[in-house]
Amino acid sequence: MPWQNNGNGNGDKKNPWGSGGPKRGGSNGGGGGEPPHIDDIIRKGQEQLQQVLPGGGKGIALIVLVAIIGWVASGIYVVDSNENAVVLRFGSYTETTLPGPHWHFPAPFETVEVRGVTDKNLTQIGISGQSVSRRGGTGRLHPNQMLTEDENIVDIRFNVVWQITNLENYLFKITDHEATVAAVSESVMRELVGKNKIIPILRDRGRLQVEAKDAIQATLNKYEAGIAVLEVQIQESAAPDEVKEAFLDVQRAKADAQRYVNDANKYLNEVVPKAEGDAGRITQLAEAYRAKTVAGAEGKAARFLSVYNEYTQAKDVTRKRIYLETMEEILEGMDKIIIDGSAGSGVVPYLPLDQLGKKRKEGQK
Repeated sequence: MPWQNNGNGNGDKKNPWGSGGPKRGGSNGGGGGEPPHIDDIIRKGQEQLQQVLPGGGKGIALIVLVAIIGWVASGIYVVDSNENAVVLRFGSYTETTLPGPHWHFPAPFETVEVRGVTDKNLTQIGISGQSVSRRGGTGRLHPNQMLTEDENIVDIRFNVVWQITNLENYLFKITDHEATVAAVSESVMRELVGKNKIIPILRDRGRLQVEAKDAIQATLNKYEAGIAVLEVQIQESAAPDEVKEAFLDVQRAKADAQRYVNDANKYLNEVVPKAEGDAGRITQLAEAYRAKTVAGAEGKAARFLSVYNEYTQAKDVTRKRIYLETMEEILEGMDKIIIDGSAGSGVVPYLPLDQLGKKRKEGQK
């Protein structure tokens, strides 16, 4: 070639674009650095072409110059506001660039990977017809059918909403990102379902969604996946169609049994307190009767002893007093008429004295 004859006498040969290739970390190299000044490139290109092309070759020089300018311009790229970009130099990570215009060494030196980091991605687990291959085998799993703690099968279909937080880790730490998120999400959900009974799974989706989100995020963080899980949305949780009717019958039977238990407990709560109240009232009456009887007996005994003591000290007086008190008690409730014996015999023998007593009582009323 013509430029192969251009040497410096020391065996050093120059290429048409200068004396050296791009250097890593140099002022004019590296992804996202400042591009070489176009005027300098044109001027140097013209000088080199004038040296290597015989007779000036202005037409060919212009074509080569345009090709060089196009090659340099191909390194310009723009990152949108919702994106980040990663610059790769010979396939190795160099830097991450933020939204705005940038320049990198064109291919084959550097390439750029651009991804939306604020976009929300949706991974669906258990949708109709979906299956996940077993690792190392040809069998198929059913992502929507899971076994609960009480050995029931439940169909769960859910979505995982996520976005990229670290583009470098996202590109280099994991491959097949959708499949990774799906596999981790399914594994976490199976573990959570296996730790819960079917009724809480069917009725308390909110708690299960929060626990699944935290567990999926923790697993992805261990992989350094560069992914943030925003939300887990359980679309459906129910018994499989094949056993749904039988499952519903079982649930209805359990509901009836629980209703009967509740009715029995209600009756128990009504009867037992009433019986306890009656027992307490009867006990209190018995205690009161016992206290009254004992007190009365003790009072009579004390009175007897008092009378007896008086009797021992003055027998005649005490005997007379006892007699009078006894007669007073006996005659107090009787119809009686006292006739003085000194009144003579003027009393009519057939006078209805009992009727006179009744009339006197009626007059007193």
